[in-house]
Amino acid sequence: MASYHKGLFESPSVYDYYLLGVGDTMFDPVKRAMETARIVCRGDERRYSRFRPARFYGGIATADCVGCCLQCIFCWSYESVARPHQSGKFHSPREVARKLTGIASKKGFRQVRISGSEPTLAKEHLLQVLDLMPKELEFILETNGILIGYDDHYAEALARHENLYVRVSLKGTTAQEFSRLTGANPAGFTLQLQALENLMRAVVASHAAVMVSFSSVENIDALGKRLARIARELEEIEIEELVFFNPGVEKRLRKAGINYRTAYRPDSIPPEQI
Repeated sequence: MASYHKGLFESPSVYDYYLLGVGDTMFDPVKRAMETARIVCRGDERRYSRFRPARFYGGIATADCVGCCLQCIFCWSYESVARPHQSGKFHSPREVARKLTGIASKKGFRQVRISGSEPTLAKEHLLQVLDLMPKELEFILETNGILIGYDDHYAEALARHENLYVRVSLKGTTAQEFSRLTGANPAGFTLQLQALENLMRAVVASHAAVMVSFSSVENIDALGKRLARIARELEEIEIEELVFFNPGVEKRLRKAGINYRTAYRPDSIPPEQI
């Protein structure tokens, strides 16, 4: 059985204490990544909760992995993120590639992805899945970018795969927003931006998606300018907004006293965000 840091993952979690204002310690997302990887990885296997077709990107085969180095208060898979040792089953890279290609073939999709939590926690597993994917399928890597920003060689390893596209999801527009939304140290936001710089340097096709439901227009504009200083093509950001995929999201926001500017129900998401 995998070992884990009880203070980090048993209920109530560190983030629950953060929301309640008990204690003043925000977690280190890189340290949390290492702790979580020991739970969700076993050799070259990784935990997954399900494999499914999804409507996003015009139709995409999706593998929902378990385990993340952040704990975003608006995350629809919050419970599995908070308690990875209780979620999912282990699958080998070959099993993941087979399931994704099977769904894509059955549905006529041209795109596949690993989503649900943070795919980059299991680096060797992810790279093996990419090696096994047919080149005619585009692989969209949805990531918070923390480990790509922390590990200078991660982007270089990803660059070997020409059918890869990376979507870096920024959790807010400032370090302060990032910390409030994720429970993590504000320095993690710098790692997110560093990930984009590393990907640009390694010539990996990528862009930034930004959760803006908690941000002012001024902060959104300022982030666009900041991203443009990394690379001109990053100035055009993908807008990501709050979606109430389950009732727990609203409850957590109220508990934390966090207000939002925009939000949608699953059946009313703007078409441009699907």
